Amino acid sequence: MPPARRAATRGGAPRVGVLSLQGDFSLHAAALRELGCEPVRVSLPEHLDGLEALILPGGESSTMLRLLDSTGLRTPLERFVRERPVLGTCAGMILLAREADRLPRPTLGVLDITTERNAWGRQVHSFSGPVRFEPGRIELDGVFIRAPRIRRVGEQVEVIATRAGEPVGVRQGCVAAFAFHPELTADRRLHRWFLHDVAGLVLAEGR
Repeated sequence: MPPARRAATRGGAPRVGVLSLQGDFSLHAAALRELGCEPVRVSLPEHLDGLEALILPGGESSTMLRLLDSTGLRTPLERFVRERPVLGTCAGMILLAREADRLPRPTLGVLDITTERNAWGRQVHSFSGPVRFEPGRIELDGVFIRAPRIRRVGEQVEVIATRAGEPVGVRQGCVAAFAFHPELTADRRLHRWFLHDVAGLVLAEGR
């Protein structure tokens, strides 16, 4: 069932957070701004207040998990991702996964998948290539940088993106995640899909 459409709070642009402890959060913020949202950098618990949705960006998953503890964000973030729409990309997917390898702290565990870190290769093996996005029945360019691989998909998880038949994007309710970096291209279709179809936000016309 599609989500009910929600207009922006207080008559302004939809406020969408980007976890900003470490990683490529600024590029996600730029994508949100292009689509008519107000990006909010989230680095402390109070920054989650009043957000319509949240993006967990790429970066270094071990570092991000440690910083969740040191900033006091873990508990409020765990609550947020169980109640509100959230998108994870690359390391963000790892944080949302139920299982991941070689991490110093537990993941948030809201997405019933198992991930293997850096399984597409190290930094020098970064590449871009065609990805099939099933909800839009389109092909787009996926940028893979030290990307995780999805080794197990739970029964309640929908595969929404594939590369050469392998899952690289998944959705479970209002939680979605991609193994690649949509913010590194000028194509905003995945961000728009998350905001409109998953988060149920009303975006500005022509965005």
